[in-house]
Amino acid sequence: MVDHSFADLSLAALYDDLNPWGPGDRFYLGLVREARSVLDVGCGTGQLLCRARAEGHSGRLLGLDPAAAMLVQARRRRPDVEWVLGDTRVRRWGGEFDLAVMTGHAFQELVADEAIRGCLAAVRAALGDGGRFVFETRNPAARAWERWTPERVREVTAADGTTVRMWHEVRGDGPRHGRVRFTETYDADGWPAPRVSHSVLRFLDPGELERFLAEAGLTVAEQYGDWARGPLTAASPEIITVARRA
Repeated sequence: MVDHSFADLSLAALYDDLNPWGPGDRFYLGLVREARSVLDVGCGTGQLLCRARAEGHSGRLLGLDPAAAMLVQARRRRPDVEWVLGDTRVRRWGGEFDLAVMTGHAFQELVADEAIRGCLAAVRAALGDGGRFVFETRNPAARAWERWTPERVREVTAADGTTVRMWHEVRGDGPRHGRVRFTETYDADGWPAPRVSHSVLRFLDPGELERFLAEAGLTVAEQYGDWARGPLTAASPEIITVARRA
């Protein structure tokens, strides 16, 4: 779950505990291992690129994220990775990368058509000949937002020993024009008040994704419905897309 609260340093320090290494990370790590140069758009705390460098990846690794607090965590881990504050508009790209990724459902934070088009155009410009762009979005047919309820509370322990509780709540009756609005709330004993962020995610079906990609000059090479590379079906939780520069 993407959350703008992680612009807060104290919450950014909790991000990895709330989002532990899992099957999706292993999927992307396998791709990174095979690529000489990698652009991670919305890299967060840099778990993926840090793991690749720790394993011995000797090529260019660049993590891009608009949240300074997240990059503080990344830089502390691996100063030998290139960390850049901002989004795909901060630089002009010129075919420098074999692989670009957007993990953690970050692609769904691109809510407006213009934002999607701008990001995809920049990613295409960043890819060399035959370069791949790999990302995942939640399959709207699986209706994941129906499980984002206040009753589903997660707990993590902060560095000072404080137990922090987190939960989601969808605003309204569900998606409108493919957009789901929700709050993410953090609370702990001793805090003067809960910290609440308001977010919007966009859910695109496979046909809509393919149209945006084609418009940007990217061709869908493969799509999977789960991290085991299972087929994409109506019941699949994910739409995992491997696109190539056309």
